Amino acid sequence: METLESGRIGVDFGLEGDHRGRVRPGKMPKRQVTILAREDWDAACADLGKHVPWTARRANLFIEGLTLPRRAGDIVAIGDVRLEIMLETDPCQRMDEAEPGLQEALRPDWRGGVCCRVLEGGDIALGDTIRIEEKP
Repeated sequence: METLESGRIGVDFGLEGDHRGRVRPGKMPKRQVTILAREDWDAACADLGKHVPWTARRANLFIEGLTLPRRAGDIVAIGDVRLEIMLETDPCQRMDEAEPGLQEALRPDWRGGVCCRVLEGGDIALGDTIRIEEKP
């Protein structure tokens, strides 16, 4: 994991530098960009009784001060970038490799974050305003 203060997000490639966001021909992208909220991570760590660095989750974006929606179709907007929530990021066994019990601590209430597809790309940076556009 590498932490950055800025990055580029694109419709065809997700977060620049992360090959998992690349769109494959004929496929609907569901996991181009993953987002984790500090408040959810802190709650999981509190349940675990141990602080674990957020980078163990391996999310693309780590946000704070905003409750992520818990349903597909809502939009997370960061500047000109618009990310549609597709599904919950399911905690996998790698979480328990990072810290025993972490996978289970991330299960309640979408604490593991959200997977998004990119609707509109652009540049983002630490400190950018984030807003939620709810699905009608």
